[in-house]
Amino acid sequence: MSGRSAIRIVLVDDQPLLRMGFRLILEGEDGLEVVGEASDGAEAVQQVRILEPDVVLMDVRMPVLDGIEATRAISTSGSNARVIILTTFDLDEYAFAGLQAGASAFLLKDVAPAELTHAVRVVASGDAVVAPRVTQRLLETYVRGNGTAFAGQASGGHEQVTAPQRDPLLEDLTPRETEMLESMAEGLSNAEIARKFFLSEATVKTHVRRILTKLHLRDRVQAVVYAYETGLVVPSNPDY
Repeated sequence: MSGRSAIRIVLVDDQPLLRMGFRLILEGEDGLEVVGEASDGAEAVQQVRILEPDVVLMDVRMPVLDGIEATRAISTSGSNARVIILTTFDLDEYAFAGLQAGASAFLLKDVAPAELTHAVRVVASGDAVVAPRVTQRLLETYVRGNGTAFAGQASGGHEQVTAPQRDPLLEDLTPRETEMLESMAEGLSNAEIARKFFLSEATVKTHVRRILTKLHLRDRVQAVVYAYETGLVVPSNPDY
């Protein structure tokens, strides 16, 4: 987030009533400002480029350009805007695709107002909204469902590969950082990682920041996605 006092938000949904509802909720909170709206993905990309928001609330199914491709375009453009995907189910294939495309979080469309405003503030601060275990369960569901590991973001997230190659950037991690990344991908919180390795939470946060920097990742959610994409973590087969 930039040094501006208010968190700048762009709403993207092809249903005007939904945009109006989100606007009423968000603008009723101090420090949140809706600076623009878009009814399709192409318009969203343009609005982000012009308005430079901190957070984008992105619907998925829209005309002209869907929310997944719009998210990918925003995340690869160099924009500092963080995207929250709006979806219907927590184990939705669109939420999965949105995380692959570079979204920082996903929320259910029927989210409670307090949860929505909290999510916007957390994402704007650079942290992750989605609980690590929910993200892990989502990724395992779709990686396992595809029968293969999925390709990395550089390929656009569409191609399927049976044996993902280890990213050379992983060699830049220390053994402890690798352990930390694996623990993040397993769904452990910072507090749980701290207990596991007998460290303070502040030390864990420092490790997490270094991991994100070394791997050129935007946030914790993207680190979990990365761990699956590169084959560092192999999906388990629990019954959900």
